[in-house]
Amino acid sequence: MSNIESSGVAAQQAIFDKLGISTQKSAEERASGDKLGQDDFLQLMTAQLQNQDPFAPMENGDFIAQMAQFSTVSGIEEINQNLQSLSGEMKKTRIATAATLLGQSVLVPGSMARPDDNGEIHGVFELPQAASASRVTFTDASSGELLHSEDLGPQGTGLVGFSWTDIPTELRDGNRKIKVDVSANTGKGMETMGPSIYARVLSASSFGDPSDAATLDVEDYGTIDASTISRIR
Repeated sequence: MSNIESSGVAAQQAIFDKLGISTQKSAEERASGDKLGQDDFLQLMTAQLQNQDPFAPMENGDFIAQMAQFSTVSGIEEINQNLQSLSGEMKKTRIATAATLLGQSVLVPGSMARPDDNGEIHGVFELPQAASASRVTFTDASSGELLHSEDLGPQGTGLVGFSWTDIPTELRDGNRKIKVDVSANTGKGMETMGPSIYARVLSASSFGDPSDAATLDVEDYGTIDASTISRIR
């Protein structure tokens, strides 16, 4: 019996050799023994064909179905590997793109502003409906002193831009924070509107999973998801 078994094993090994199937696994492959690779599948398939009942052999359809199932699984694994590689490349691209924003100004919701490199402050606010009057005021964020006020007049529905371009020289120090308040009359008297301010990007970074978006460190506003930025100056 042992001679027959040895002969069978030898014949099976000869088939594996002809098919280029490796029966020797590395330590790393053995450690991940919960996964079947292509060689494992072909070994099982060959053993199944060798040991099938000659009077009731495997149907062609069953054989093809097994091959198709393995091909599908193998294809999915390859797609996953490609997606992981693509995700890593996308992460690098996001970082490179975010890095180009260093020193630029991006639009973020908030009321804190500082004069930019040109000594100006720019921002927008959104009106849910037309306003008969609108106003923007700039005050010292520390003392509350009124620095500048500007009537923007009637405005239509949607985004309304505003700016303070003739900021006095003594106020152009970037270390001085200025608070921006916007109000508008949409039929119920002057009401406060939430502005968005163009603020300077200080740095860009990305952490964790490759699918995580790059983040921007924006002056006075901290860390912001780069994918949420819609406007740049």
